[in-house]
Amino acid sequence: MRLLVSVRNATEAEAAVEGGADIVDAKEPAHGALGRVTDDVLKSIRAQVNGQAPVSVALGDVGSDNIADAATAAARAGAAFVKIGFAGCRRGLGVDDLRTAVGAIGSAPLVLVAYADYDRAHAPLPEDVVSLAHETNAAGILLDTFDKHGPGLTTLMTLRALVSFVSTAKRAGQFVAVAGRLTIQDIEQVWDTGADIVGIRGAACEGGRNGIVVVDRIRMIRRYLDSKAELAFPTI
Repeated sequence: MRLLVSVRNATEAEAAVEGGADIVDAKEPAHGALGRVTDDVLKSIRAQVNGQAPVSVALGDVGSDNIADAATAAARAGAAFVKIGFAGCRRGLGVDDLRTAVGAIGSAPLVLVAYADYDRAHAPLPEDVVSLAHETNAAGILLDTFDKHGPGLTTLMTLRALVSFVSTAKRAGQFVAVAGRLTIQDIEQVWDTGADIVGIRGAACEGGRNGIVVVDRIRMIRRYLDSKAELAFPTI
């Protein structure tokens, strides 16, 4: 399981790489679950990472201002993939509209975001996002939480439900990431889902999600994931 750490600037990106993040995710937490950083901040993050890890970019939800232009800028900046969500789309857009919106985003590899608290987000059901990802040849799916002041992923969904979601998405051919107010205590449960990537922000920060990413917190989670991997795949 790869570790994704969301960062809001180049300083946090440096800490993420030093702590052992496999993927550095450019995101502004003050602007919501998929808050977008500015183009200049994205460039500074990319320059700081300097090829040491892939960089993903949060673009916001379908309907956000200039989301297609932001996706193009992210692709030009060398983003490994971009993430979009569907908050507010449950009743306002049909499936055909969602396909059109996804198609307009451009050439950057796409990760579609399903919200475990879809009612709160007024978003499509997670299984509908899986179907859309398959139909639009998206690169992957992220299961996250929309309300960052509400319950975390492992409170909203049972282990059985998480395992079912991950296995269904993998059968459709996408890689699967999970996130959503995850603590280090949650990661053991998340490991058991078989997800490809676990994403963190608050667990990596001093002072919570809107605090500052620090090296020691990431290293602790990195060590935990490595120990789980060694148990699952012992060297001979």
